[in-house]
Formats: sequence, C-alpha cells, structure tokens
Amino acid sequence: MSLSQQIGGDVQKHVSAPPLKTQLLDVQKLASCVKEPSSLQTVLTSLMQPVSKAIQQVQAFREQNRTSPLFNHLSAVSESVPALGWVAMAPKPGPYVKEMQDAAMFYTNRVLKDYKEKDKMHVDWVKAYVSIWTEMQNYIKEHHTTGLTWSKTGPVASASAAPPRAPPAGGCPPPPPGPPPPPADLSESSGGGGGGDSRNALFASINKGADITKGLKHVSDNEKTHKNPGLRGNTGPVRSGPKPFGSSPRPAASTAPARTLPPVLELEGKKWRVENQEGAQGLVIGDTELKQVVYAFKCNNSTLQVKGKINSIILDNCKKMGLVFDDVVGIVEVINCRDVKVQVMGKVPTISINKTDGCHIYLSKDSLSCELVSAKSSEMNVLVPNKDGEFTELPVPEQFKTVWDGQKLVTTATEIAG
Repeated sequence: MSLSQQIGGDVQKHVSAPPLKTQLLDVQKLASCVKEPSSLQTVLTSLMQPVSKAIQQVQAFREQNRTSPLFNHLSAVSESVPALGWVAMAPKPGPYVKEMQDAAMFYTNRVLKDYKEKDKMHVDWVKAYVSIWTEMQNYIKEHHTTGLTWSKTGPVASASAAPPRAPPAGGCPPPPPGPPPPPADLSESSGGGGGGDSRNALFASINKGADITKGLKHVSDNEKTHKNPGLRGNTGPVRSGPKPFGSSPRPAASTAPARTLPPVLELEGKKWRVENQEGAQGLVIGDTELKQVVYAFKCNNSTLQVKGKINSIILDNCKKMGLVFDDVVGIVEVINCRDVKVQVMGKVPTISINKTDGCHIYLSKDSLSCELVSAKSSEMNVLVPNKDGEFTELPVPEQFKTVWDGQKLVTTATEIAG
C-alpha cells in the first residue's frame, strides 16, 4: 500500500478502493465460530458475495483504464486478485492461489522489464505484491491445507444468514440457548397423579426380564406375510433394510467455474510462450534462433509448427495438440498431456514423455537414432518411415517384468496378456 501511494495515479486508486482484506477476514472469522454446513458450496457462495463484488470492481477498474500508462500494474492485480476466493477452493486452495499468482507473472515481468533500469520503486512494488500470494500460500498450507477450516462447536453456518461480520474482539459470540427441558412426567395427561402410576407401570414391565414376552400373541405360519404373499395387500408398506454401500447416488462434487485466460503466442527473452490456445489451427513460430526454447502450456485442439533449429520444446498440460518441428538440439518433452501428436521433420536427440495418455511420435529418416524416455504414460506409439514413404506404427511397452538375477534387478518389457 505504501509503494502504491508513492507510485500514485491509477495504481493507488486500484489497490486502495475495495476493502478486500476486511471482507475476507470476516469470512474466515465467521468460519472459526460456526460449524461447517451440509450444503457447503451454497453457503460459501452467499458468504463470499461481498468479496466477489469487490473482486469484480478491481477487474472492472482495469478494463476501464486500458489506456493507462500503468496498465501492466493494473493487469497484474486484476489477473491475480481472484486468489482471494481460495476459501471456496477445497480441497486444494494453496495450488489455486499459486495458479492465480502465475497468471499475474506475465504482467509483473513486463513491469520489471520496463522499470528495471528506470525506477526501482516499481521493482520493489512487484516484489511486495508477489510476496502477498507467496505468504498467503504459506498461511493456507499451515492452517487451511485442504480447505477453509470450520469450528467444531457453535451453530451450523447458514446461507440465509446476514453477510458475515467480524466477531467481537473477545472471540466468537455466545452460542444460542439450548432447547427447553423435557416435561417432568411421561404421561399424556397433565395431571400430577397419573404420571407416577404410568412411570411405575413402565418400570414394572421392564423388571419382568425375559417374562416380558409372555404376553405377546403367537403368530402361526399361515399368518406370516413373508410366507403368504396374498396377505401383503392388507398390510402397510414394508420397510426395506439398509442399502449396501454405494447403492445411493452420490452428490456431484461442486466445482468452481473454469477461468478462461487469454491466448498467448509471443517471445519473452529466449522463450517462446504459447499458452491457452483453444482450437487454434496453424500456429507458426518461424523466426527462431538456436538458443531459444518453446513452451506450450494448456493448449487444446490446436496445432503448432516450429521452423528452424531450436534448443528445446516442451508441451505441458495440452490436449489434442499437434506439434511439427524441424530440428531440436536438446530435448522435446511431453508432460501431463492427453492425445498429442509430435512429428519430427529433421533431427532430435531425445524425446521425453511423462504422465501422458495417448502420444504418437512421427520420426523422420534423419531422427531414427532418437532416444525415447517415458514414465507413467500409456498409449504411446512411434511411427517409423518406410522406403515407400508410409509409416510403420510400433507401440512403446507399458508393462515390464523385473527379476533378481543374484546380483542386480533385471527389467525387461513384456507383452500385455489377453
């Protein structure tokens, strides 16, 4: 706040307008005084309305000031401020804050680039702002690892309650009064004499022990409904026994709406960033240098062509992604992907596949000596060119057999039986 006031202008207005800190603390303090509700997502949506409204104000301010000379500062705050919604992001609130922090990094890097040699105050502002989310992750890890921690005592939180306010300085408010005491007697009559007689009769029956069943009527086989289906129509509904585990439908897990980030295709230093591309066919990186790398992150249903000779390429968290490249002098890595296709036009020494389901590698004649390293992956296939220009598809082993030969473990690939 101090640095924002020194920078002034739109930055000062942006970070000082909504009382986000107070509103978020109100939600946390309320949770420390009440029990977790059964309809957690509904209650949290209601309690988080003031925070959500303030976040929207922050983001709207940025959109209204796109021509501001401090637009990168505004964007850094706007992109990461949804991290304050971590209280509704069980079971991984910490990683959610990290994701929002990473979303701001693109703009904080721009601020550093613009002011690194001009004004140290802006550099300090970036460090101070980023440290907020770093410290918040540390706090969440210590106190709210898998989600907002609720009290074990007190009333149950309700969505119909008024917007949360901070409890008094002395702690949580006193719990509501308990239910009234039960009536003094067990009889239906309000009179004083009948209560004692009914209670005495009850205890007398209990004290009979095994003799208490002597007064029950014997039911013959022809009067039992389970042996005479025709009698069932004259009886009330039969209660079924307890259902086995898993027979009742499980409530669907509530998830926060996916947050759409803008697509990125740009050179940042020596790294080409290709991010958040959806259905983008024909992406091309042409002006490359040997020291540059390509990092493709969260690209779906897209194709990317990298021309020239480059240091390395990484596909991270991509789905139905196609990659075509000329030459790589280092490594091509495929991490946390699904259904990707990689085609080598020139040479590549190593291709690494990790935590990926569905990966097709098309090798060129010049890249047949390529080493393929895989781990925790499935449905991997390598396609090798033939003399007639067609490809032969060869599966990469997924099942292995390990034996002890007396001195060391020996692991060999096995065919999947069945």
